[in-house]
Amino acid sequence: MKKYILTILTIALFTTLAFSQDATKTDSLSGKRVKPEVNRRYSVGTTLFLLGNLVHGNHPYYFQLNYGYLLTPKDNLIVEAITETIYEPLGTYGSSKLYPGKVRFYGLGLGYQRFFWKNLYTTIEPTFFLQQFYDTGNKEIQKGFLLYLQFHLGYRFEFFNKRFFVEPALAFKYWPISTNFPASFAAIETGARNYALESSLNIGLRF
Repeated sequence: MKKYILTILTIALFTTLAFSQDATKTDSLSGKRVKPEVNRRYSVGTTLFLLGNLVHGNHPYYFQLNYGYLLTPKDNLIVEAITETIYEPLGTYGSSKLYPGKVRFYGLGLGYQRFFWKNLYTTIEPTFFLQQFYDTGNKEIQKGFLLYLQFHLGYRFEFFNKRFFVEPALAFKYWPISTNFPASFAAIETGARNYALESSLNIGLRF
């Protein structure tokens, strides 16, 4: 399984690097290399999966805010703030193995997004989470750390003169480091995978 995960990570990394070529172009008159003009360099966004907060039952209290800065028309840096509450291991969503309480996440991520063919893109993003563990009485019992890696392959659809965008994507997620689990939570984690292949659907505004 480790070889499988490493293979996916390697492919994602080299795919991004392979298309991270110099964005400069040659001016037809002077013959000099010039960088293309960047319009609407900044962006803010979130995910449509915020609608999951409206479902009945254990609420995820999921919130996400992205800030993007276009270095070139093809290269985008992303800063992401995210928070979420989970009631079962990340790798076993939908199972009956629930924690004896809940885990609250507070994270900050830094991503690199590369556009290559039209608006097809890849994104690599590590996110660093503080984990807070709560028992069934909603009392905080421990804190831990989570390293969460994401690799996206998606397409950006743009509207209203490229001011608004929607980004459906396929995301491979891998969390190799998760520390300081209480014993009762660690018992539920036994056998749970530390990776997932999921969809994502981000929206945003450029300015």
